[in-house]
Amino acid sequence: MPKTTPLNAVHRAAGARMVDFGGWDMPLHYGSQLEEHHAVRRDAGMFDVSHMRVLDLTGPDARAFLRYALANDVDKLKVPGKALYSCMLAENGGVLDDLIVYAHGADRYRIVVNAATAAKDVAWLAALIARQAARVDLAERNDLAMIAVQGPNARARAWQALPEIEHATAPLKPFTGTDVATRRCELFVGRTGYTGEDGFEVMLPSPCAEEVWGALSAAGVRPCGLGARDTLRLEAGMNLYGQDMDETVSPLESGLAWTVDLSSEREFAGKDALLAQSPTRHLVGLVLQDAGGVLRAHQRVHTGNGHGEVTSGTFSPTLARSIALARVPAAVRPGDTVHVEVRDRRLAAGVVKPPFVRNGRSLLP
Repeated sequence: MPKTTPLNAVHRAAGARMVDFGGWDMPLHYGSQLEEHHAVRRDAGMFDVSHMRVLDLTGPDARAFLRYALANDVDKLKVPGKALYSCMLAENGGVLDDLIVYAHGADRYRIVVNAATAAKDVAWLAALIARQAARVDLAERNDLAMIAVQGPNARARAWQALPEIEHATAPLKPFTGTDVATRRCELFVGRTGYTGEDGFEVMLPSPCAEEVWGALSAAGVRPCGLGARDTLRLEAGMNLYGQDMDETVSPLESGLAWTVDLSSEREFAGKDALLAQSPTRHLVGLVLQDAGGVLRAHQRVHTGNGHGEVTSGTFSPTLARSIALARVPAAVRPGDTVHVEVRDRRLAAGVVKPPFVRNGRSLLP
């Protein structure tokens, strides 16, 4: 049986189309994926992301341990509440997961990992803790739910629904978070997201989830499912684990070199493998130029420098064009034209640098 989030009954009562997503019973949409997509780009939408795993790492060696466990450097987190996006790498340099880590202090961090990789991530971190003999405690916060509120009006509508959080969260800069006490429960609110829009991700005790979801809905925040989340994240040029990267590819070939700290002398898991690599491929954006198809994952890409493959593709509701991420030979550059095999036809596509959309606006040249 698929696992369920604390909001499962709410989704079903709302008539959501439910699907199995990595072993979780999740809403695909509530009637119109297109309307949900536009709600996030134009106003405010919310997603149940309680299937993602929250981990709390505490102890005197917490900072030193994360400096070894992650490819990005947590020493960048100079201020409590600051967040960092990073990959966690296998010894061969492949991507075990991409994650966000929040600093609560030198000895306390909160990590948010992907649902599909959560068990693997916990096992890997436990193995690294043993290897390093690190004085830390790793706690899985299965007691927490998580709601992402996204869109140009997301923060204002969240404050309307939860007025007690405005004072603490109004000063938050992007990629920061804070604890907030409300009459309902203790919340952790991060100003992060996965859509290319502004907003909050709210972590809260599971028993409070239905009440907070209802308050947000009453304030005009539209419930959205996995379908809109995928088109939004692809427009924003954000990778999906298992499609755009995994253990078989390094971040250097996945558009994530900016998340890897290779310039310092700091040692981290997977670093030696990365230094030994000479990447021959990279991740680019594609915009379909010919009519007659939609870009989808696993389609072959023909270039003047060899073959590549679409890793994620969709029809962009914001741009009204088909877009994709593709792993192609490193010599392929933005401005080039390539051809993608779509239903036994080779359709022309322009190469661009992601993202395609940010804050509701097209970034296409």
